[in-house]
Amino acid sequence: MTIVWLGAGLVALVAGAELLVRGASSLARAFGIPPLLIGLTVVAMGTSTPELVVSVVAALEGRPSIAVGNVVGSNIFNVLFILGLCTLIRPLVVASDLVRRDVPVMIGVSLLLWLFALDGRLGLVEAVVCLGGMVGFVVFTIGESRGAATPDALAAATLTKPRWLVDGTAIAVGLILLVVGARWLVDAAVTVAQGLGVSESVIGLTIVAAGTSLPEVAASVVATLRGERDIAVGNVVGSNIFNILGILGITGILAGGRLPIDPGIVAFDLPVMAAVALACLPIFASGHRLDRWEGGLFLAYYVAYTTYLVLASTGHDALPGLSLVMAEFALPLTAVTLAVVAWRIARPPPSSRAGAAEGRQ
Repeated sequence: MTIVWLGAGLVALVAGAELLVRGASSLARAFGIPPLLIGLTVVAMGTSTPELVVSVVAALEGRPSIAVGNVVGSNIFNVLFILGLCTLIRPLVVASDLVRRDVPVMIGVSLLLWLFALDGRLGLVEAVVCLGGMVGFVVFTIGESRGAATPDALAAATLTKPRWLVDGTAIAVGLILLVVGARWLVDAAVTVAQGLGVSESVIGLTIVAAGTSLPEVAASVVATLRGERDIAVGNVVGSNIFNILGILGITGILAGGRLPIDPGIVAFDLPVMAAVALACLPIFASGHRLDRWEGGLFLAYYVAYTTYLVLASTGHDALPGLSLVMAEFALPLTAVTLAVVAWRIARPPPSSRAGAAEGRQ
């Protein structure tokens, strides 16, 4: 039966993602709104609904490690696995607005959560600040979308009200399928993980995080295959922002401001989440695209991160060897890569250098 629920959940996720992306893309075109803004709002918040449900239920049932680990693990999974996978399918073009506005917001809220967690919990005031930040981000994004929609596009949209109903129904049904499918899959995956004797913190960071992020996987992959690459990237960035501000804000408030955070998450996983967010800025800004080799690097890091968590949880003998590889090979390679990317950003384009040389002559 566990295998049956896993399969049913996967089918529901794929079908829901197709409906969601199709409806969102159609609405974006009807209103003249850039797909990036749709990805940052409707798609991102919709595909993050499973994380919200799981985190709230886990916190209310007295399992805060799963509630917090779900959010932190999902954010790491979203960037490293989803963007890595989508980029291997097709190199992703990153909109300049995303680099200028939304990625810095993702970095800022990641660092803010780490700061809030240093005392080992998320208090009521901190949860309210997170939720208020989410409201402000949504209001600002909606304002941006209104500015992007032209009067002619809005006038044309009023003539196609039946199309709105069709697209709205597709989005609603897609969201329902995503939530139900994620729930079936996560329940089955947690049953398997518990049978293996893995801790709740690791379950939250890996099995639950990956399971609740499957809507983002499905939505971003389908968007990539359909050529809606702005939605694919905007979905990931918007979901990460919503996970921290919206989900932890709501979860912390419902928990009465008593949401403890595991010391291991504070010491290791939150810094990893912040580092992953920080790494996005120079990579995205370099030519405003993600190439396949960068996607492969993201995927390799996610495999290494997950392997480390599992080995650390079980006290496996291979853990020292993996730590040595990360310290002496992977981390220095990443530092060099980011330095090269930053140099490429700061370096003037060839045409500018040629013009400057002619001017000196």
